[in-house]
Amino acid sequence: MRSIIHPPDVSWRAVKVWQRNRDSYKRFLKASLIGNLGEPFLYLIGMGLGVGAYLQSINGMSYIQFIGPGLVVSSAMFAATFECTFGAYTRMSEHKTYEAILSTPLSVGDIVGGEVMWGTTKGLLSGMVMLMIISLFGLVHSPMVVFLPLVVVLECFLFAAMGMTAMALSPSYEFFNYYFTLLISPMFFLSGVFFPLSRFPQWVQTLAWFSPLSHAVKASRSLILGTAGPAVILDMVWMLAIGALFFILSANLVHRRLIK
Repeated sequence: MRSIIHPPDVSWRAVKVWQRNRDSYKRFLKASLIGNLGEPFLYLIGMGLGVGAYLQSINGMSYIQFIGPGLVVSSAMFAATFECTFGAYTRMSEHKTYEAILSTPLSVGDIVGGEVMWGTTKGLLSGMVMLMIISLFGLVHSPMVVFLPLVVVLECFLFAAMGMTAMALSPSYEFFNYYFTLLISPMFFLSGVFFPLSRFPQWVQTLAWFSPLSHAVKASRSLILGTAGPAVILDMVWMLAIGALFFILSANLVHRRLIK
């Protein structure tokens, strides 16, 4: 039996899978962007301006300024996650795209590599559009923001690999309800996007440290506000390392599912 930590057989051909998904996506570009960005934009308006009107400041800044950086990385997280769960599952189980790809010289590792690259691309696109939106609101205050795309890429790589792991384990679409309800949604609300974690009990802060989104939020906020230090590098290294582990795990789980 193949080990779940066997090195994935990924080659340059993974780009072909990315290109296939890109070409398919072009037909739904506008609708997809609206779907990915509609909810974060409503959070920015509804909570940033609505709830923010009742708050004087959080950590020395307006509420909308506080939540803006978190919404950039959370919109990227959701885009990468949706693509590598529902999107990838549809291609594997409903459209039988993976079976068709395996009749070519491409390997299972190439499929997973291409899917993770595509999920990362989708997440980066959503995150950068959200960054432009908060820029229009005057919420970007530092040239350090030029490094934010790298943070978003590492974050989306991690969440895309996590999504592919969940996809490989999913017996049906309904399984993703557990994944989003028990993992993604708690991270969204308990990773410092909407309120500081410093006032929570220590055990909550410790638990939040293990949330990938917490590291992305911290890095995003520090780069956008111009307060970034060495901790940003540590956050990026953490996301890269955990993302690599999930990528290896997902490649082996997909291999087990496709190769009987």
